[in-house]
Amino acid sequence: MRLQGKVVLVTGASRGIGLGIVQRFHEEGAIVYAGSTSNPAGLYPAGVTGLALDVADEGQWKTVIARMIAEQGRIDGLVNNAGIAVYDGVADGSTENWRRVLAVNQDGVFFGMREVIPHMQAAKSGSIINISSIWGKGAVGGAHAYHASKGAVVMMTKNAAITHVKDGIRVNSVHPGFIDTPLTQAQDPAINQFVIGMTPMGRAGTPREVANGCLFLASDEASFVTGAELVIDGGYLAQ
Repeated sequence: MRLQGKVVLVTGASRGIGLGIVQRFHEEGAIVYAGSTSNPAGLYPAGVTGLALDVADEGQWKTVIARMIAEQGRIDGLVNNAGIAVYDGVADGSTENWRRVLAVNQDGVFFGMREVIPHMQAAKSGSIINISSIWGKGAVGGAHAYHASKGAVVMMTKNAAITHVKDGIRVNSVHPGFIDTPLTQAQDPAINQFVIGMTPMGRAGTPREVANGCLFLASDEASFVTGAELVIDGGYLAQ
């Protein structure tokens, strides 16, 4: 029970990597709040609290964190997982898509950290995990806004880690490679085949494999880890 009694919020929690993290943290004894724009009844394990949370909406963040503090008195962990991808390039990208991707992938991380850090400061303890991507560290053609947002998450994470290290708060980023999720299943199969073909292990990862890495960072086992970039990508970035 590596997270026994820890109060944790996971965003983008209703499917894919987010759902995998919710399930894994719950198995390890965490008190999990699962934030999502959709929370189908019966989706989460018994004991997990589903909450409506659009991460691009500041007001919803305030409501969710206020509820968690009222019910639990503290928040020990935050996993900023919610994200979206659009495959526009620089030359053909729309302003609407650019702003929408940054609102979720970048603003959402900022709002989340801003809301939880004061409570973690008061407790002199906390772990924040920001889900970036291999495409926050390396590029392919197109997906300009996605690259920009996930790259920004890397430096936002490092800044928060250094700024709040004396507060007892650890902040780390996780960089999944190609993971088999509803998001990747819905995209162009040619994109999927390309990325898997470029992955040395020759297969897609699973949400649970990413969740296991997050579990380590959220636990006290990672007590000397902050500002780090945990890559979980089957060897993709090692090339």
